[in-house]
Amino acid sequence: MIAQILSTMLPVFVIAGCGALYGRYRTPDIQGLNILNMELFVPMLVFAVLADQQAPLQEYARLALAATVVVLGSGIVLYPVAKVLKLNLKTFLPPMMFNNSGNMGIPLLVLAFGDAALPAAVVLFIVEMLLHFSVGLYMLDPHTSIVQRLKLPIVFASIAGLAVNLGGVPLPAWLLETLNMLGGVCIPLMLFALGVRMLDVDFSDWKLGMLGAIACPASGLILAWPMIQILDLPGLQVASLWVFAALPPAVLNYMVAEQYRQEPHKVASLVLLGNLGSLVVMPIVLGLVFAEGYI
Repeated sequence: MIAQILSTMLPVFVIAGCGALYGRYRTPDIQGLNILNMELFVPMLVFAVLADQQAPLQEYARLALAATVVVLGSGIVLYPVAKVLKLNLKTFLPPMMFNNSGNMGIPLLVLAFGDAALPAAVVLFIVEMLLHFSVGLYMLDPHTSIVQRLKLPIVFASIAGLAVNLGGVPLPAWLLETLNMLGGVCIPLMLFALGVRMLDVDFSDWKLGMLGAIACPASGLILAWPMIQILDLPGLQVASLWVFAALPPAVLNYMVAEQYRQEPHKVASLVLLGNLGSLVVMPIVLGLVFAEGYI
């Protein structure tokens, strides 16, 4: 079991470490890389996985429902905590709800459970991303146009991929292979960019960051448990949901907070200390998942 955890976590740490080491001596345009990743490589991976006829997406509907409950329920569970501690709701709740299902979630699930977990990882990522760009942006600015929120390449890729899969439209093998090769770029690039971002850790709000590092995975895991009991998910999907529920805040929360001027320095602490905290949380969760024999 220890060997399984190490074989899963070490590539994540090594690639992120390479990003941190490179960023320490160079100043890479991470914003440009992230834009390229989110507008080209990630949509290609999403479309390729969703359009592949070998992935029957009807089987992932319950997983998508469970992920929705975990994301939105985390905000409801932690609302009283934020009120009691007199935290700014717009600053604290979005990072607790919208987790790192892209930069960390997809690579971690594939490394932990193999390529068979890729459809589940993509479904979880799409659910989180769509909720982030709809509910999440509404929380920060209720006046933002819904059309503007959803006018993203990943949304179009998701719709197109679902249409191809559910419509039974066959795609040439060479086209799927091309899309998979281009989409495959996004996974190591996500981890590399995450490593560079880790250099921006701001310890001035370390108490808030530590609270988030505990509250984010705790609320997700609390909500995942009843969903697993109620929905009777297959083993691989159960394992994927446990990992998804324990993921730290998404780096995107910081970018959005900066764009909306919503105390970005505090959000940065929540995001980056939460991701540092995952170095402890994720091995524990993976250990429990492997011990339970879901895979």
